[in-house]
Amino acid sequence: MADGGPIETEGVCVITGAGRGIGAATARRLAADRPELAQVLAWANDEAAAKAVAADVEAAGARVIIRRADVADEADVLALFEAADELGPVTALVNSAGLLFTAGRLEDFDAERIERTLAVNVTGTLLCAREAVRRMSTARGGGGGVIVNLSSRAASFGSPNEFIDYAASKGAVDTATIGLATEVAREGIRVNAVRPGLIETEIHARAGRPDRVRELADRVPMGRGGTAEEVAASICWLLSDDASYVTGALLDVGGGR
Repeated sequence: MADGGPIETEGVCVITGAGRGIGAATARRLAADRPELAQVLAWANDEAAAKAVAADVEAAGARVIIRRADVADEADVLALFEAADELGPVTALVNSAGLLFTAGRLEDFDAERIERTLAVNVTGTLLCAREAVRRMSTARGGGGGVIVNLSSRAASFGSPNEFIDYAASKGAVDTATIGLATEVAREGIRVNAVRPGLIETEIHARAGRPDRVRELADRVPMGRGGTAEEVAASICWLLSDDASYVTGALLDVGGGR
């Protein structure tokens, strides 16, 4: 394969945060579109949910395993990718694991909250991307691959009075995406980010705002929140060869906002 040309993405796709929300929707959509691509689904808190997603992936014809992994823990990340190696060459990574605490103002956030948010959303993304690059890079004997990071429109808006720490972490994801995309562009690896806007997932309830999508829908030009499946479709496009000339992109999926 020539450096910078179209890349083959058959092999193994690692999806973090795969037990729920966008990660789960991506696993299901990817299995439906490309059952020949094996999947390693990482979960952190809900094994039963991850098993349910894995059952759907397997029913679609794809090989799949699940592994518990705190992406902020380097040992967990190493073990996750070692498990993926057992299935075949890692050719895709979806960095979907993310953490969002209860809505509030920065003046009320303690250091533990801020550090944990950054550890999962930033350190976790970088550690997983590092392990993927080590396996994919043609400079290291790999066959190329694709990385899709989950960012957020919050990186642009800043989430005042709600989640400034989360927004800051996603701004870091944007910067890392652009930098890594440039760093490995001639090593057969594409790196992009999807930036979801107001999406109907359980993350709002976990943040203490179960009605947040309904309350804020009027701010969206399209007049509604999006679905995890709509975001997953964008991720799967970026994973595909149809996006073979797309790298370093920040794809907004926010209904116009």
